[in-house]
Amino acid sequence: QSALKNYMDQTDKIYVAGNNGMVGSAIIRKLRKQSFTNIITRSSSELDLANQQDVHNFLQDERPDYVVIAAAKVGGIHANDSCPAEFIYQNLIIEANLIHGSYLAGVNNLLFLGSSCIYPKESLQPIKEEYLLSGHLESTNEPYAVAKIAGIKLCESYNRQYGTDYRSIMPTNLYGPNDNFHPKNSHVIPALIRKFHEAKVKNKPFVEVWGSGKPMREFLHVDDMAGASIHIMDIDKKILESEVDPMLSHINIGTGVDIMIKDVAQIVKEVVGFCGEIVFNAEMPDGTKRKLLDVSKIENLGWKPAIALKDGLKETYEWFLDNNKKLRG
Repeated sequence: QSALKNYMDQTDKIYVAGNNGMVGSAIIRKLRKQSFTNIITRSSSELDLANQQDVHNFLQDERPDYVVIAAAKVGGIHANDSCPAEFIYQNLIIEANLIHGSYLAGVNNLLFLGSSCIYPKESLQPIKEEYLLSGHLESTNEPYAVAKIAGIKLCESYNRQYGTDYRSIMPTNLYGPNDNFHPKNSHVIPALIRKFHEAKVKNKPFVEVWGSGKPMREFLHVDDMAGASIHIMDIDKKILESEVDPMLSHINIGTGVDIMIKDVAQIVKEVVGFCGEIVFNAEMPDGTKRKLLDVSKIENLGWKPAIALKDGLKETYEWFLDNNKKLRG
């Protein structure tokens, strides 16, 4: 325990919204590992986060000490592009219900999880927190990004008006156990793992990867992200305010290092053990050329990631094999 960590108690009641998702489940694993004993969850069948009255009643009844908002409607380029109305509506309604409901129930501490897509498409690199709202968003995931920006501003506004301690973190591209490996709706790493695995099983001569392979991306293992989340929740407000402008209530979470998509594809190929070629389809969209977060704030607050990309990818592939046995060759 460092000198910074004097905020949370291991008996505090912590509600994690989105407990079945990749991020929520990782945060719960990490809390348990750190001996937090009073974690509450509700599945989507038990509590509809889009229903304001149900959410408010739940928070009034439970009155948690901390609320962690890891619930969101998420997906890759294809999903964002084909269902924009769902992405903006569901994400706005979930965060509004949870943030306002927490305030009404007297919950003083809340952590909101966003995404690095909140930043402008043509942002300077690496991306500092203060670049928020300084330019146009990437059009394919603009509805999702707008909802996440609204969540940051909700937290910020409640802190200003009501004196709450609602914090926001913006992780870079995440991967790891419990990721979505859907063929169409997944992000780049799970999509690559699945593609290479299926090609290996079927003895295909090559794997096609969308885009030129040249864009640069930063990847963070979800267990590192969970560690950062608890680290931020656990920092004394005075120490946090010395590093974070209250008008910019969010903090970037990442590795501070990026890698070309073609190099990631090569590592996944090795991890999976696929022996064929990789073919890049430059007709398909590349998305943003580079997206690297400036992580100096979180580093100054005493946190750094621990999991190397190749190690994390090996573990993620093992999880995929254990949980997708029907896909095994």
